[in-house]
Amino acid sequence: MAQTTGTTEPADGIRFKRVLLKVSGEALMGQRDYGLDPEVVNRVANEVKAVIQLGVQVSLVIGGGNIFRGVKGAASGMERASADYIGMLATVMNALSMQSALERMGVATRVQSAIPMSSVCEPYIRRRAIRHMEKGRVVIFAAGTGNPFFTTDTAAALRASEMGCDALLKGTQVDGVYTADPKKVKDAERYERLGYLEVLAKDLQVMDASAISLARESHIPILVFSIHTPGAFAEVMQGRGKFTIINEETE
Repeated sequence: MAQTTGTTEPADGIRFKRVLLKVSGEALMGQRDYGLDPEVVNRVANEVKAVIQLGVQVSLVIGGGNIFRGVKGAASGMERASADYIGMLATVMNALSMQSALERMGVATRVQSAIPMSSVCEPYIRRRAIRHMEKGRVVIFAAGTGNPFFTTDTAAALRASEMGCDALLKGTQVDGVYTADPKKVKDAERYERLGYLEVLAKDLQVMDASAISLARESHIPILVFSIHTPGAFAEVMQGRGKFTIINEETE
């Protein structure tokens, strides 16, 4: 299948030219207890393809919690640094799976790993990643920051800053940020808009504190939406659908 590539201008009504989408590893499990659900991976890949077709430059960071979580490994007695490195390798597995799904759909994709493994993907090189996106390729950043003790949320905020992204999107299980877990608390209320400091002060746990702080320093808005709602990613790019935006303004 011919792959989509080449520079394009965003379609009318598109709010952002370059974005980074953060997806948790757990979001790719579907109804499984472990690993990847190919149907879910393909559905997320379709969401990404739809946004690429709008002329938006897209990069991704995918967590590894569906395979291994460093914090849980450390809690069971494993050295934290070693556990985190295993978790980083899990993100590479997820990244390669997403790359395969995207390329089957004709979307040119590159995986760049913070831990060099040249036999399976490119090393992370900032200027090369930017060039890939300028050519219309999806870039998936794997292996977190390459350092233990940092989450993939922090990696997402870091890469979004390095790439000069206009927005950081967090694809979650629900359609925004709530006062409490809406799956557990029936009367939980959804926020339309939040400030960075408000998220930290209320301990809303959208992303970890270092990721929120880095996004604030880089003036990158964070948009939280449901990755499982068909068409939601493209809708958010056009300012439609349900999502919560986190930026400096709270009014």
